[in-house]
Amino acid sequence: MNNVDSQIGIDRRDFIKKGGIGALALTVASAGIPVDLFSSTAHAENLDHNVTLQFKPDGKFKIVQFNDTQDDERIDLRTIQLMEKVLDTEKPDFVVLNGDNITGGCDTPMEMKQAINNVAQPMEKRGIKWAITFGNHDEDSTPKSGLNEEDMLNIYMSYKYNMNQPGAKGVTGTGNMNLIIKNSRGNKAAFNLWLLDSGRYAPSTIAGQDFKGYPSWDWLRFNQVSWYYETSKRIEKQWGYKVPSLVFIHIPLWEHRYMWYASVDERSDSNHALAVKKHNIVGERNEEECPGPINSGLFSAMLERGDVKGVFCGHDHVNNYMGNYYGILLGYSSSTGFGAYGLPGSERNRLRGARVFNLDENTDGTLSETHMVFAKDYGIDLTANDQSIDPEPLQDIGKNKKKNIEVKN
Repeated sequence: MNNVDSQIGIDRRDFIKKGGIGALALTVASAGIPVDLFSSTAHAENLDHNVTLQFKPDGKFKIVQFNDTQDDERIDLRTIQLMEKVLDTEKPDFVVLNGDNITGGCDTPMEMKQAINNVAQPMEKRGIKWAITFGNHDEDSTPKSGLNEEDMLNIYMSYKYNMNQPGAKGVTGTGNMNLIIKNSRGNKAAFNLWLLDSGRYAPSTIAGQDFKGYPSWDWLRFNQVSWYYETSKRIEKQWGYKVPSLVFIHIPLWEHRYMWYASVDERSDSNHALAVKKHNIVGERNEEECPGPINSGLFSAMLERGDVKGVFCGHDHVNNYMGNYYGILLGYSSSTGFGAYGLPGSERNRLRGARVFNLDENTDGTLSETHMVFAKDYGIDLTANDQSIDPEPLQDIGKNKKKNIEVKN
């Protein structure tokens, strides 16, 4: 959509807390196409799945998705308040920080680690297992701090309750992985989570052609789709059945946009009215979807495999809708972070929230329901201002499962 929301006339770059970071990130991210874009090196590896996620004795399992916490070392106090309120109320078994976890504004490695620590602490203090995916803004501070996504992943993995893994080798992106959740008896795979890196920004050119006029964000590469497909087949072979699953990615699929209008080309109110009935759409859409310029083919692969029950993203902070698109739920979680852009004017923070997923091993498909919860539900101040705070001392991190990563200023 050329970076401009046609519905409310808002340039996404105007929303970024630190001015100019978007342009800097584009420069860093546009070095070219990965040489393995269409390589055959992507394969289903025998990754170490020492299962530590399991349904409770009552057959239930709850997941919370936080999206776009998107702040630096001086995070907005209300972002932490919202995370803590959701965790204390919902008491999830697992949390996904689904991309744009931090953003520009961190000038040193220490500040980067402090920014990461801000969003890790709500789960760590409560002993809740969690993992992250990466979004397009996570490396906004990389030119100044020198820490890239691999460095950040190592920091995330140093926390006691974090469940990220280095990710599949030979696959584009950082930390692509899946997590099996065992049933309540611990003897079968009841559910599976796919955590994929949807990238940052499109390369500057392909075959000498630029992307002027097209969306400027990234897309899942073919080898990532292939990795999902082959790993899905391996899991089915291992357990003797297709394990139902959810996919978490930061940047939406083109199919998110198609679903809203029940059309590829038509985008009218009447089309949307038909789509609401056809795809059971609920929730708000306050800006156009912002996928990359190329359709990755992930949706086609998921239809073929038949194991994915839903794909949930963030990226577009003021969208939180969900619908059933040909048997697969496609949905958003609106932004959790108060330091990131929101709605215009006094409504800026109305949609700050998180998405909750309730799983039941006794329900067909296992995913029983999903819904949004909002900061307004917990009485959190929604004033359209900045309430950033000093970072928590890093010595308060607590006992990590690995040796603390050395960070030099």
